[in-house]
Amino acid sequence: MFLHDNFLLKTEISQKLFHDFAKNMPIIDYHCHLDPKEIYENKNFNNLTDAWLAGDHYKWRLMRANGIPESHITGDASDYDKFLAWARTVPKTIGNPLYTWTHLELKRFLGIDLLLNEENAPIIWELANEKLASNEFKRRNIIINSNVKVVCTTDDPTDTLYYHQQLQKEEQHFQVLPSFRPDKALNIDQSGFIEWIEKLGTQSQTPINSYQTLIEALKGRVSFFHQMGGRLSDHALDILTYDEADEETLEAIFQKRIKNETLTPYEISAYRTETLTRLIGFYYTQGWTMQLHIHAYRNTNSAMLEQLGPDTGYDGVNDLSLTIPLQRLLNRAEKEGKLPKTILYSLNPNDFFILATLMGSFQKNTPGKLQLGSGWWYNDTRAGMRHQLTVLSDVGLLSTFVGMLTDSRSFLSYTRHEYFRRVLCEFIGEIVERGEAPEDEALLGNLVEAISYQNAQQYFGFERSYAKNHTR
Repeated sequence: MFLHDNFLLKTEISQKLFHDFAKNMPIIDYHCHLDPKEIYENKNFNNLTDAWLAGDHYKWRLMRANGIPESHITGDASDYDKFLAWARTVPKTIGNPLYTWTHLELKRFLGIDLLLNEENAPIIWELANEKLASNEFKRRNIIINSNVKVVCTTDDPTDTLYYHQQLQKEEQHFQVLPSFRPDKALNIDQSGFIEWIEKLGTQSQTPINSYQTLIEALKGRVSFFHQMGGRLSDHALDILTYDEADEETLEAIFQKRIKNETLTPYEISAYRTETLTRLIGFYYTQGWTMQLHIHAYRNTNSAMLEQLGPDTGYDGVNDLSLTIPLQRLLNRAEKEGKLPKTILYSLNPNDFFILATLMGSFQKNTPGKLQLGSGWWYNDTRAGMRHQLTVLSDVGLLSTFVGMLTDSRSFLSYTRHEYFRRVLCEFIGEIVERGEAPEDEALLGNLVEAISYQNAQQYFGFERSYAKNHTR
């Protein structure tokens, strides 16, 4: 039976681990792309298309692969017609995790136990929209009813964090905390850099006219984010290089860019390396966790980039060299005594062993100080999750892993935590079945609870604790 109580759980011990230990653990969503304004305003969705398809490039890519015209994906077709286009696509997604996720969201959130297809689409549309209009499906109630205790959004250093401030005053059931995402500070070669620097200066109340004033402004914003409860940074390092430069050279590079002059590849790399290194020091001082998302190959279709803009489903996987620049970055921070807790993700699964073995050279004092991040983006499938778990188990400590995150713009993505926990329990159950671990319920149950929730709570150091609210 499809999506039965024990789906993915092939052994008796895996079933016990999921139902008795993993299933009801709270969720810490330590990296996502939810809009704090949407959380604060706490509105209902207009309809199922608004809740499901708006901004979801996972679904958009499959719809394009199914020959759906762009008008019915991101274009001006009606919401109902876009939903019908997705319903026409879903039966063809068997084998892709979106087939499971789609029906899991229908079942868990909306109580709809029907297969989505063209025939059932009209009734599902009506049933779902009726539910989505109820108080239960206001944004905050979705978070509460999903047993989410912490939501870490992704925020530019220039953000005022106004909605985070308002939520901290009002919301008692869960925390919404900012995460520092300074990509625009590092991407000196991209358009809009000068305008962003001006915006940062306005927000910092200090004109930024030198490299040193830029660094001071970034340090001040890190401090402000910390005061607002932020405990993580995040970086999209699609291309990772390493080149050093002294202060005089950095100042010359900065002034050259402010004058809108073209930079050399070395100047771009040196600026990015040195600025990131200074940020790493700030993170260490604050006790933060740094997240490095590596090897996305973005905006591969230039024609569609011009038509739709970025983050619309036209990104791929990069395969550039990683080991040497990453080692130099981590090694420098360690030598300076400023290496923070760090989570390493790569969109290229071929990098997993590189990351896992390299981070093992820098573990120190904190359990799992360096983490091999959960399967990210194209890797948050059953196969991708199992590959990540296997590599981590083979060369590190699975027991210190901080677990799953949504990395999503959708409020209905929390079923991915259930999906991950099932994969985790399946994985551990197979280890037991092979005779490589004892069938010790207490030992394995503690492991599952730690990875599902407790490790993240301890690792990130969030101020509130929700452990007492845990009931099986």
